[in-house]
Amino acid sequence: MENRKTIRKFFCVWSFEKEEDWLNEMAMNGWVLESVGFCSYHFVRCEPGEYAVRLEMHPYDESYVQFMQETGAEYVGRMIAWVYFRKKTADGPFDLFSDIDSRIRHLDRIGKMLAVIGGANLLIGLLNSFNPSRIGWINLLAATALAYALGRIHGKKEALEKERLLHE
Repeated sequence: MENRKTIRKFFCVWSFEKEEDWLNEMAMNGWVLESVGFCSYHFVRCEPGEYAVRLEMHPYDESYVQFMQETGAEYVGRMIAWVYFRKKTADGPFDLFSDIDSRIRHLDRIGKMLAVIGGANLLIGLLNSFNPSRIGWINLLAATALAYALGRIHGKKEALEKERLLHE
């Protein structure tokens, strides 16, 4: 029986919860995340349900990784701005966000990144559209996709803000 496997899979930035759910489903089936790459997930055999996996967009910060390790979480790796952790389920609940406000701040970080990259693509696309030898339409298409992603993240943020009002 194989002890390692790699799965190539793509998740959109606004569906990071779906990615996390899939990683936890893999762990429930006896495959825990060992490392990550671009659209590439490397798993190792484990006891089914032995681990919980969490991910978040967070700038690399050695003190944050060390803090997470002090809570019993293992640093799995990072892909671009996303950081991945796993923790044994026997050690208790594992959540990276303690409350609604921390979830909103997380969505704000994602939204700011999308806005900067989308704005840059829009500007480059517009500037290149005046030069017939350039293919500015690619940047305009990327800006459109990023604007869509930003809208999806904003919708999630609004839903959390409404939920927060209900609990106040």
